[in-house]
Amino acid sequence: MIDLTCIPALASLDLGAFEDKPTSFEGNQKEAAVSLWTSADGRVDIGVWECTPGRFTADRTLSSEFCHFISGEIEMTHTDGRKERLGPGDAISLPLGWKGEWRVISQVRKLYIITKA
Repeated sequence: MIDLTCIPALASLDLGAFEDKPTSFEGNQKEAAVSLWTSADGRVDIGVWECTPGRFTADRTLSSEFCHFISGEIEMTHTDGRKERLGPGDAISLPLGWKGEWRVISQVRKLYIITKA
């Protein structure tokens, strides 16, 4: 039997308490997240994450990530200097090995799918 889970209203889903963002280097950022589903082997995690304005480093050396932005706006800088500006309705796939910097312009919320190597 297929187990179907429906999670409505991701934009208003309670993510719990906000905590300091460990990789933040500007803006005293806070983040919160809730995992919605994890595969039996622990390699795939689907959830919702939110972060306050500021800048932080991101490292996908050990995983890849798909992001679909629900609210807010970010500017992502890749290691080659290329910049992407993303907001509600946009999506991006960060391949295994991706590194860069995120600047959260306005408090951002995204749906994520992380796949561990």
